Amino acid sequence: MKFLDQVKIYVKAGNGGDGSPSFRREKFIEYGGPDGGDGGKGGSVILKSEQNLNTLIDYRYQQHHKAERGENGMGQNRTGKSGEDLILKVPLGTQVFEEDNKTLIFDFTKPGEEFVAAAGGKGGLGNTRFKSSTNRAPKKFTKGTVGEEFTIWLQLKTIADIGIIGLPNAGKSSLLAAVTNATPKIANYQFTTLNPNLGVATYDDKEVTIADIPGLIEGAHQGVGLGIQFLKHIERCKTILHLIDITGDDIEKAYKQVKNELSRYSPELIKKKELIVLNKIDLVDEEFVKEIIADFSKKINGEILLLSTLDKKSVSMIKAKLISYVS
Repeated sequence: MKFLDQVKIYVKAGNGGDGSPSFRREKFIEYGGPDGGDGGKGGSVILKSEQNLNTLIDYRYQQHHKAERGENGMGQNRTGKSGEDLILKVPLGTQVFEEDNKTLIFDFTKPGEEFVAAAGGKGGLGNTRFKSSTNRAPKKFTKGTVGEEFTIWLQLKTIADIGIIGLPNAGKSSLLAAVTNATPKIANYQFTTLNPNLGVATYDDKEVTIADIPGLIEGAHQGVGLGIQFLKHIERCKTILHLIDITGDDIEKAYKQVKNELSRYSPELIKKKELIVLNKIDLVDEEFVKEIIADFSKKINGEILLLSTLDKKSVSMIKAKLISYVS
């Protein structure tokens, strides 16, 4: 499924129905009188969060959304039918912004939350409402009010327990595929992952949601490469898994480069719990791994784990550790 994390849509609530100016005209009834009913309420446009959705792609192809209009009132004091509300389902983690795409008006953080994006118009009053002791045959009635209409932006920020970060080709997609039910694209070249991927890892009857964030390169916080459009997804993650290719020329430099991009984007990101994983240990010998760990552990402050996605025991250990970080 194609991933889309930002879209602009137009929403229009239904207008309220007009009140009726009807009068009774029945045989054998000497005095008639007003019997006009009220108009029905217009339908509202309501956004509702859905846990099983993970993209806003549907709104790329349909950007105008209108709710039903309320029906007009009728004679015999019959109220017009209210227009049905239009329910628009959005993924969990969606934020609603005003037309300027800067002013946040709602944030979906729980499944089943609802937000009225545009309220339906009120129904007009029929002439029966204006009958009084001094005005027995009022002709007055009111029209329904106009439903609200807005242009809004929807932005999706992935909600996951753990976000996998690292330089391009560090093996993030391979790790996600090894520990979860996700099937991301995997290849031996940079920027294989062009969109965040989500997966659920299960271990000892416990579950953890993991997001594979596209590779970060120098200048990502300024939009270089895939850049800032994906850094925002890390903000929602409770813990960061920093994946580093142990076969790289300088793993300390690789680590600091990614950390620098996080801190420049938001100082809050580097305050999150971090798990450092050295990947692709199957490509080097054990002595080299020991030397790397001995040297690297002196320069950073954090727990270091080793991983080979081809080794089931290694993958199982990582899964157990991930569960412990969020439980």
